[in-house]
Amino acid sequence: MTYDLAIEGGEVVTPQFRRRLNVYVAGDKIAAVTPDAQPARETVDASGLLVMPGMVDTHVHFMDPGDTSREDFPTGTAAAAGAGVTSVIEHTHAAPVISADDLADKRSYLGARSRVDFALAAHAWPDRLEDVAGVWRAGAAFIKAFTCTTHGVPGFDPAHLHALFAEIAREEAICLAHCEDESLTSEAERTLHAAGRTDGSVIPAWRNPEAELSALAVARVLADATGARVVAAHVSHTAALETARGLVVETCPQYLTLLEDEVLEHGAFRKFTPPARARSAADLEAMWQALRDGAVDYVSSDHAPSTGEQKRAGSIWAVHFGLPGVDTTLPILLNGAHAGRISYERLVSLYSEMPARIYGLWPDKGRLEPGADADLVLVDPSARWTITDDAILSKAGWSPFAGQRIVGRAVRTYARGTLAAVDGNVVAEPGAGRFLPGRGAQEAI
Repeated sequence: MTYDLAIEGGEVVTPQFRRRLNVYVAGDKIAAVTPDAQPARETVDASGLLVMPGMVDTHVHFMDPGDTSREDFPTGTAAAAGAGVTSVIEHTHAAPVISADDLADKRSYLGARSRVDFALAAHAWPDRLEDVAGVWRAGAAFIKAFTCTTHGVPGFDPAHLHALFAEIAREEAICLAHCEDESLTSEAERTLHAAGRTDGSVIPAWRNPEAELSALAVARVLADATGARVVAAHVSHTAALETARGLVVETCPQYLTLLEDEVLEHGAFRKFTPPARARSAADLEAMWQALRDGAVDYVSSDHAPSTGEQKRAGSIWAVHFGLPGVDTTLPILLNGAHAGRISYERLVSLYSEMPARIYGLWPDKGRLEPGADADLVLVDPSARWTITDDAILSKAGWSPFAGQRIVGRAVRTYARGTLAAVDGNVVAEPGAGRFLPGRGAQEAI
C-alpha cells in the first residue's frame, strides 16, 4: 500500500511512551505507526522533532457571533492551528447557546468559518433548565454554569445548581462550572467601590480566593449528592485544587506563570477571573507539581481576548475580563517540559488525550494511533525563541506572556492529514474545520 503522507524519523510522543517511529496517513486518518519504512506520496523528514497528536483546547471564547472586534472564528482558529491546536471547544458569552435551536443556528453560521475542527458548548440558565436535555442531545460538548453573574450570564445559587446537577446526572452529561461565590464577590465589589478604589489590585480583592474556595466546595458537595460529572474550570491555586478534589480539574497557563502582583503594573492586562493567585516562584512550582502528580486533569487556554485598545478603553472595573491564550498554551507547556517540570508524555496527556476523553472527542481526537484522525503537531523541542506581541495571531495582538523565553515550538500542524500551519504560517482556510458533535448527540445516533 502507498500511503498519502509519511512523517518519518521523528520521536512519537504519547502519554505512554516516547519512541522513534514513523507515522503514515491514508486520507484523513492515521493508518500506521511503525518503525518500518513504507511508501508514501509525500514524505516529511521529522528527524530531531517530536511528533505528537494535535492539541485539544476545550475552553476557548472566539466571540463569534458576538463582539468579533475581540475575536472571531477565522482568526481564533488560525491562532490555534499556528500553535499546534487541531480541535477546540468554543462557547461565547455575548451570544450564548442555551437551546437546541441556538446550537443548530450557531453550527450553521460557523459552517465555513473554522480552520480546525470544533465543538460547541452551551450555557445553562437558572430559569431555563428544561433546555439542558435538548441542547445536550443536539450535540453540545458540555453545559457551562456560573456560580456568580459574569459576562452578563446569570449565576447559579446552590439551590439552582443542585437542580442543574440533577439534570446533568439524568442526561449523563458533563458540566463545566465557573466557581466563584456571588455573595462574596458582590460584597467585595460594593466595599471596593465605596472606598473609591480603581487601582489594579481591586481584581484579586474583588475576585478573592475565599469566593473561589466556597463555590468549589458547594460544587463538590452537590456533584457528590447528585452523581453529576462536573469539571472545575480554571482552578487557580493549590488550595483550590485541594477543595476541588473529587471533581474533574482544569487549569490554565496563567496559573502556572503569572504572579498576583503583576496586576499592579499591568492593570487591565491582568484582569481575568479567577485572577492569578501565586505570590512567589514557589507557588508557581507547586502548580507545576500538581500537573505532574495528577491533581490537575487537563489544561486549557481559557482564551478570552480583547485588543490592547479595548483593555485601555475604560477603568479597571469597566474593561473586559480575560486573556488571549490559544497562541501560547502549547509553548508554555513545552517550555515547562524542557525545564523538567513535566514530561513530554504528561504534556500530551494534559493538552490532548485527557481533554478529548473527558469531552467525548476520543477516540478520533487526542491519540496518535491507527484509526484516529490524522491530527498531528511536529515540535522542535530545542527551538529557542521569545514570545512577542507582534507574533500573536489572535485579534488581541498581545500576550500576557510577552517577553518570556521559550524552548520548544510547533513547526508543523496537520489537521486530518492536511497541512494546516508551518513555522507559524497558517495555510488552512476557513471552512476546513468540521463540527464535532458532543457525546449526547453521539449516543442519540
